[in-house]
Amino acid sequence: MLTRRHLLLAAPALAVVRPGFAEDPPAADAPVAPAPETDTLQAILTRAEGLAALKAIVISRDGERLAERGYHGHSPRDSTNIKSASKSIVSALVGIAIARGLLEGVDQPIAPLLRGELPENPDPRLSRVTIGHLLSMQSGLAPSYARLAASRNWVRFTLSEPFTEDPGGPMVYATASTHLLSAILMRVGAASTERLAEDWFAPVEGFRIGSWSRDPQRIPIGGNQMAMTTRSLHAFGELYRRGGRTADGVQVVPEHWVQTSWEPRTFSRHSGDGYGYGWFLREIGGAPVRFAWGYGGQMLYIVPSLALTVAMTSQEASPSAANGYRDQLHALLSDIIATTRRG
Repeated sequence: MLTRRHLLLAAPALAVVRPGFAEDPPAADAPVAPAPETDTLQAILTRAEGLAALKAIVISRDGERLAERGYHGHSPRDSTNIKSASKSIVSALVGIAIARGLLEGVDQPIAPLLRGELPENPDPRLSRVTIGHLLSMQSGLAPSYARLAASRNWVRFTLSEPFTEDPGGPMVYATASTHLLSAILMRVGAASTERLAEDWFAPVEGFRIGSWSRDPQRIPIGGNQMAMTTRSLHAFGELYRRGGRTADGVQVVPEHWVQTSWEPRTFSRHSGDGYGYGWFLREIGGAPVRFAWGYGGQMLYIVPSLALTVAMTSQEASPSAANGYRDQLHALLSDIIATTRRG
C-alpha cells in the first residue's frame, strides 16, 4: 500500500537527478499515513494528494469507470506530454500496419525500408536489424536523446551511429528505435504517422492525440513528445485490455498483436522489468501488470487478471525513476489492486 514506509524508502533518492537532464528533481512528497485493510478507493485517491507531481488518475474495471480525479489544479481532461508512454502507441501502429499488409512482420529487416537514409559505408550489422528489434529495444542502436534531438536528420543520424550492442542482444532503451519505426510507418503508409494514428484509431471512443512534435524532416517523433489527456491514455489502455477491440467490438489492433506485445523478450538492466514490444512487464500488488511508462511519471497500467485499467499522468519536467517517484506510483497501483480485489 502507499504508506509512510513507501515514501521514506524513496526519500534518499529525491536529491538525485538522472544524468543527462538538467531539470531539478521534484520537491519531496508529503508523508502519507498507513492505510487500513478496509481502505476504500476514494480514500486511496484522497491520500494520493501527497504526491506533489501527480496530475490526474482514471481507473476502470471491466469497462466500468470506477473513479477519476485531478490533482493540484489539474483535470483528467487536461493535455499532458505522455513522453515515452507513446512508445506503446507506436507499437500498436506497427501491429496494425502488419495486419494491413504494409509491413511483412517483426522479422522484416529495416535497412531496405530506410535505404535512402543509410550511411555511405554502413555497418554490416544494420542489415540484421529488424522491426522486432526496434520494438523490443534490441537493435543495438542507442544514441542519447539529447544528441538525437540536436541532429539535422534524426533517421540518418541514428543509422550512422556506432552500435552499442549487436542486434538481438541486451535491451538498450532509446527513443531513436521507435523514431525509426515512425519513419518506416510514414514510408509504408504514405502519410504522416500522426495521420495514420488518427485514421486507424478512429473507432476508439475517447482516444485522441492532441499534438505530436516532429523532427526536422517532419516525421512525428516516435516514442516521445506526444500530447494526450489522461482520459485518452486510459481509452488506449482499455482498447488493449479488451484484446484490441473497442467497446462496440470493432477490432482495431489484432488480438494476437496485443498478446505478442506483452510477451517478455528482454529485460531492463536498470529496473529488472521485462519488456515486450513497447510495454514493460512486472508484478505489482501480487498481480502480473503490463504498463507503459513515460518520463516524469506518465503511466498506463493494465492488470488483465482483474480487468483493471489505470492511467496516471504527472508533471513531465522531472524524472521519475532516479527520485523514487515511479516506485511511489507503483505503490499507489498496488493499493488500487488490493482495494479492487476486496470488491
